[in-house]
Amino acid sequence: MGIAILILMAVGVLLMLTRILPTAFALALLALGIALISGSPLTGAKDSILTGVLQNGAITLAATMIAVLLGSWLGTLLDQTGIGGTLVRKIVEFGGERPAVVALGVFAVSILCGSITGSAPAAMLAGVIGIPAMIAVGLRPVAAAGTVLMGISAGSPLELPVWQFMSDALGAPVSEVRTVMIRLFPIALVVGIAYVLVQTRRGARHAWAVQLDRPKARVRRGDAPWYALVTPLIPIVLALGLTVPIVPSLLAGVVYALITTTKWGDLNERALRSLYKGFEVAAPPIALFVAIGMLLAAVKLPGAKTALTPIVAAISPSGPIWFVIVFAALVPLCLFRGPLNVFGLGAGVAGVLVTGGIYPLTAVVGLMASYNQVFSVSDPTSTQTVWAAQYAGVRPERSMLSTLPFTWLVGLGGMVLTAVLYLWVDHPL
Repeated sequence: MGIAILILMAVGVLLMLTRILPTAFALALLALGIALISGSPLTGAKDSILTGVLQNGAITLAATMIAVLLGSWLGTLLDQTGIGGTLVRKIVEFGGERPAVVALGVFAVSILCGSITGSAPAAMLAGVIGIPAMIAVGLRPVAAAGTVLMGISAGSPLELPVWQFMSDALGAPVSEVRTVMIRLFPIALVVGIAYVLVQTRRGARHAWAVQLDRPKARVRRGDAPWYALVTPLIPIVLALGLTVPIVPSLLAGVVYALITTTKWGDLNERALRSLYKGFEVAAPPIALFVAIGMLLAAVKLPGAKTALTPIVAAISPSGPIWFVIVFAALVPLCLFRGPLNVFGLGAGVAGVLVTGGIYPLTAVVGLMASYNQVFSVSDPTSTQTVWAAQYAGVRPERSMLSTLPFTWLVGLGGMVLTAVLYLWVDHPL
């Protein structure tokens, strides 16, 4: 039975890689297939296909869906109120003709955008103005795209919806997820800065020589008030400094953005318009989270757990040293929607590692968070990578080659940190 489930998972990866089926559809079908192979009844019991997998699985990540929606709403407000554009313009004006200063400034703004919302919206917030500005002062287009992506990735450990996803998907308390993410953030930050400095020292291109096929520039909305520019920090400060729950922290950011940028008479219209746009932005990840919830419910079924745990335990490395060596070598498997992508089949793999008791819960959180640092920047099929690369006028594969050595280093650093903190005490070798 376990071998049959693994073969089915391989078929699911193939369907996603070849884009025969969208990721969400492939994961939902995979969940149904695992449930059938596991011998679950169609109806009736708690662990039945209709109740346990489809009904309960679909709402497993409900808290994550709400967090994603609020993050998308806040990201939309950063765009519509001009907060994001103002942050980038101020950085560009301060940097002048100094490529390193401009790039580091856009990198910093990208961290803030990545801490609010992920995927393409974050890339657009920082990149619509930032990418042309970096190219204008001499950065190569591939480096300009990579700078935005590395900044978004560095902001990912501070992204509250990601905390909620890790908590819901793996069953870890938000406090434990927060601890892991805070410890991962300095690694992503230092490596991201190193990427920017290396790229800005590889020689400049003349702006007149750069010809890009980019969308038309957006109409400038004007600068947001200076006191509104701290909006991206509001949820982070509340969640990190005051341990306010994730949803209220994001709501506070939304309210602050509205009241600091909008006239009283226009509040209702702007709030509703941005919320509806937020729904549009959040729809694709929410659909994916519904399917991931079904997959998690399927791999936790008694039959699937009994079949998969011995196989996964046998092939999983034991001891912190082999943990780092093996899982660092497997980093490419989180690319191209591979089996270690936590926003895909990797969620099921993580679920097996947790339910089977193969590694401590915090170690699985650290492992998947490390893989996410690679996927969020270097996967040429992820929406933020595709948008940033195409907006800069390069192929996503070129962006991958530019960033992968650095994101691999972030992933390795995260795994070393995970092994030392959560595995070394119990298994020193």
